[in-house]
Amino acid sequence: MRDAWTWPAYVGVIGGTLLFAAIFLPVVAWQYRRYGRLSGRRVLLVAAVTTYAVGLAAYTLLPLPTGDLAQWCAQHAAGHNLRPLGFLADIRTDTAGLGVRATLLSAAVLQVVLNVVLFVPWGVAVRALLRRGVLVATLSGLAASVLIETTQYTGIFGIIPCSYRVADVDDVLMNTLGALLGALVAPLVLRVVPSVQALEVARRQPRPVTVWRRWTGMLLDWALATTLATVLLTLWRVGEAVAGQEPGSRPGVEAVLGLAVPWVAVFVVPPFVGDGASWGQRVVWLGPRWAGRVGGLAQRVARAGVVGGAWWVLDGLADVPGVPEPVGSLAGLLATLLVVAAVLAVPFTRGRRGLSGTLTGADVVDVRG
Repeated sequence: MRDAWTWPAYVGVIGGTLLFAAIFLPVVAWQYRRYGRLSGRRVLLVAAVTTYAVGLAAYTLLPLPTGDLAQWCAQHAAGHNLRPLGFLADIRTDTAGLGVRATLLSAAVLQVVLNVVLFVPWGVAVRALLRRGVLVATLSGLAASVLIETTQYTGIFGIIPCSYRVADVDDVLMNTLGALLGALVAPLVLRVVPSVQALEVARRQPRPVTVWRRWTGMLLDWALATTLATVLLTLWRVGEAVAGQEPGSRPGVEAVLGLAVPWVAVFVVPPFVGDGASWGQRVVWLGPRWAGRVGGLAQRVARAGVVGGAWWVLDGLADVPGVPEPVGSLAGLLATLLVVAAVLAVPFTRGRRGLSGTLTGADVVDVRG
C-alpha cells in the first residue's frame, strides 16, 4: 500500500521537473514583460506548482488499466460510494483493537489524511498565484475533485469501458477540506512570495544591465529561432505524411523552412523595427545605443548579423542540400566558436555590451532609462 502512495511522488517530481523545464523560458519571458524583472521566488513557486500538478494527476488517475480492457474490467471494475463520511465506519472496522499509534498509521486513516493533504497545495496555489480569495480557492478545489472522481468513474469519459477507480464522495469532501486549509494558510506563503501588485509597481523602473540579463536575452533568441524552425519543419512533414509523400523528399523546402525563415524572422526583421534590439533583448528591456542614440539602419543590421545572424547561418549550413561535408563541418565548428565567444565576452566587455557591441561600437542599455 505504501508503494501505491510513494511511486506517484516520484512521477510528480520527475514529470514536474520536465514540465517546468519545458515552460521555463516562457515563464521567464512572462515575468520580465509583466513585472519588469525576474522574481526568483515566483519562479520557484511555478516550479512547485508544476510538480504538484503532475503529482496530483499521478495520484488520482494512475495506474491506468493495461492489456485486454474488457477482461480487466470484468475482473477489476470499481464502483462508487455516495454515502458521505463512510470512511468513519471503515476506520472503525480496520482499526478495531489497535493502539493509538497503529490506528494513526493504518491505511484507512492515512488514506483520509492523504486526500486532505493532497489538496492543501491547491488552495495555496490559487491564492498565491491567482490571487483569489478563500471561497474561490475552496470551490475550485471542490470542482477539481468532482472532475477527478467523474473521470475515474466514467473510465476517462469512455476511453476505458468501466470505472477503473472507486468514485468516492468522501474523497471529494476531504479534497475540498484540504483546499480550504490550503487557502487559510496561504497568507504565510504570500509573505514570502512577492505579490503581483508589488512587482508591477516597479515594472518601469530602469535596472542595471547584468550578465544574467544579457545571457537571458541571448537564450530567448536561440529558443525562438529553434522553436520556429522545429514547428515549421514538423508542420511540413505532417503535411507530407497526410499527402502520402515520403518525409524529407524536398530538402530544399526544408532548408527554407528550417533555416531561412527563422533567420529572417529572428535576425533580419528586428533591425528594421524600433531601436533594432533582438526579440530576446526586447523581452528583458534591453536595446542597443550608439553614443547614447538609436543607431542608423546600417549599424542596426550590422549588429544583428555579425554574431546572431552569422551563427544561425553557419550552424545550419551543414543541413543545406548540396553543401560538401567538409564545408558543413567547418561551418559547424565556426558556429560553435562564435557562440562560445559571444557568451564569454559578455562579462568582460564594457557595460556588458558583448561581442556584437564590441565589433559594431554599440552599447546595451535598459530602454526604460
